Amino acid sequence: MRKKIILDTDPGIDDVMAIMFAEAHPEIELKAITTVFGNVSIETATHNALYLKQKYQLKADVVKGTSKPLVRLPVGPTVVVHGESGFGDVEVPAKVAGEVDSRCAYQYIIDAVKAEPNEITLVAIGPLTNLALALQADPNIVNLVKEVVVMGGAFGVNDHRGNVTPYAEANVHDDPHAADIVFSAAWPVVIIGLDVTQQSFFTGDYLDRLRDDAAEVGQFIWDVSRFYLKFYKEKVGIDACHVHDPSAIAYVIDPELFTLREGPVRVVTEGPAEGMTIQKFDDRTYPNDEWSKHTPQRVGVAVKDTELLAIYRQCIIEYGHRIS
Repeated sequence: MRKKIILDTDPGIDDVMAIMFAEAHPEIELKAITTVFGNVSIETATHNALYLKQKYQLKADVVKGTSKPLVRLPVGPTVVVHGESGFGDVEVPAKVAGEVDSRCAYQYIIDAVKAEPNEITLVAIGPLTNLALALQADPNIVNLVKEVVVMGGAFGVNDHRGNVTPYAEANVHDDPHAADIVFSAAWPVVIIGLDVTQQSFFTGDYLDRLRDDAAEVGQFIWDVSRFYLKFYKEKVGIDACHVHDPSAIAYVIDPELFTLREGPVRVVTEGPAEGMTIQKFDDRTYPNDEWSKHTPQRVGVAVKDTELLAIYRQCIIEYGHRIS
């Protein structure tokens, strides 16, 4: 049986890589793309999602989400990483065909999981505001969602702690209050954070071979990756990019790719450590403990990166030739 997902995303470059992975893999049914602010504005995120829907004839609904965090002031689009359009140097047409769903993203999520209880996995690869709004509007959805898979956070495993501050990952930092709500809720969450996403690399050579072997879709992924790899080379000093958002899709496809650690997770919501994610993974009892009363969640601590890269490559090649 195919795994049904709603993909909550702020379509930048690695989001494209994840969206195409979800669409391409035969074991996934991409039911909807719900958009959120983050890498780009909500208007650009939604436009980019519609563009991909038109370009690749996606069956997924496109649903516009929220434009700002729950509490904190917006950080603003990460233009330095993803470019003005979100797709690096690739120009997105000013007009694209198709319409967004009439509902807001959080209401779409509520309606979808009620219509298909315990069948839909929510995969969030941007700030978690839409999911938090859905929880606030209807707390009972915790009993209706199959699983929540999040690309976000950093827990210090494998020496990975943050990418926008010394201790915060970008998606969580963009809306720490939303992340704390999502991670604290009584539904099953798997957090695929920097601890594992920074252990996998799309190298320049890997992307070159994908361009050569995966027909038009390989070329498109290569094209959008140029800006991304330039950023990584200038700022990180490597001819590669980390496999962030596609890793969340990889978990849905094959959970055995990842080693997980269990325990409740909280998020720092203010001060210099804003956006820091902290997991309690011991069984000790403390006189003051704001973790133990919350649902234990699972955090990725190791990844079979070679296998993940092989799955991604094979999937995109097969898809590219299937649609060409």
